[in-house]
Amino acid sequence: MKLDYLAKLDRQILSFEIFPPKHGTALQNIDATLEVLADLKPDFISVTFGAGGSAVNSKTIELASKIKNTYAIEPVVHLTCLNYTKDEIRGIMKELTDNGIENILALRGDVNPDITPKKEFFYASDLIRFVREETGDRFHIFGACYPETHTEAESRAKDIHHLKEKVEAGATHLLSQLFFDNAKYYRFLEDIDVADIHVPIEAGIMPITNKAQIERMLTTCGATLPEKHRRILTRYEDNKEALFDAGLAYAVNQIVDLLTSGVDGIHLYTMNNPRLARRICDAIRNIMAVRG
Repeated sequence: MKLDYLAKLDRQILSFEIFPPKHGTALQNIDATLEVLADLKPDFISVTFGAGGSAVNSKTIELASKIKNTYAIEPVVHLTCLNYTKDEIRGIMKELTDNGIENILALRGDVNPDITPKKEFFYASDLIRFVREETGDRFHIFGACYPETHTEAESRAKDIHHLKEKVEAGATHLLSQLFFDNAKYYRFLEDIDVADIHVPIEAGIMPITNKAQIERMLTTCGATLPEKHRRILTRYEDNKEALFDAGLAYAVNQIVDLLTSGVDGIHLYTMNNPRLARRICDAIRNIMAVRG
């Protein structure tokens, strides 16, 4: 089922992101995670996609098919384009269609020094436009947005301009990069409203439960960490359970503030951690149930 109906809901959206098992781990090993996530009844689950290589991407599609057919949750498959040709993207789209998958998150993809870009797609908007030209309305297309500006953007104004290009090309739903400062997200919403971008936008939230992990993420995505959060990392970095509880509490407070302020929805980066997802969903269950 295409997820275009989400824009018409009178409640806020909840979705999760997961990634396929790595290093040849059997796909069956993720069932315990999916059972918990499905029980939390998200509106959809997105599945990350590799920068290149058929084995990884087949695993993504296989996992998405499992989410849809075994757990009755609609999947959204991440689709990158920088390292693919148009013919390769056509082949992936056919495979998605053959598996009954109708929702994609169109991304440029990160530059991988070990893979030479194919130079047929340069931006996510190129991919969105291509998918629309090739398949019409067969897919519901999500796009990514960056509350603190994409790390490679020339300026914030240019980044907003590129986001508008994605929407004009055919993206009808946006998922934000993770952030930790809600004030920056609210400023971003004001900026895109001025730019006349009016599609559902979900706030991307990733609880910090591991210092090394978040340091890698901050380097990659460019998000800033408020001083309050830095104090949590400094105080509890050597106490795994204390850091888990403190990071979870920060994320819950962040989500409650966002929901109370009327954001369209929350996209939770689960890092394949069902315990984390359940604790957060239990904390916000009654808030999410409030109708718009």
